[in-house]
Amino acid sequence: MKPTLDVLIIIFSTIIILLILIQGRGAGLGSAWGGSGQQYQSRRGVEKWVVRATSLFILIFFIVTLLGLVL
Repeated sequence: MKPTLDVLIIIFSTIIILLILIQGRGAGLGSAWGGSGQQYQSRRGVEKWVVRATSLFILIFFIVTLLGLVL
């Protein structure tokens, strides 16, 4: 069971990295202090899907990692 969880952790971490790289450039911490003016616009279409998918995969990654610690 442990090797399976290790493989899942590697797969989910790779997917999370790819999803973060796909996100727009203005979504980082730099725009929080730089004031790009886009933080008040709503996300639509693919950008909204990418943000939700990233959140979902981070949650799944967290759960699988906790399972790996317990088992």
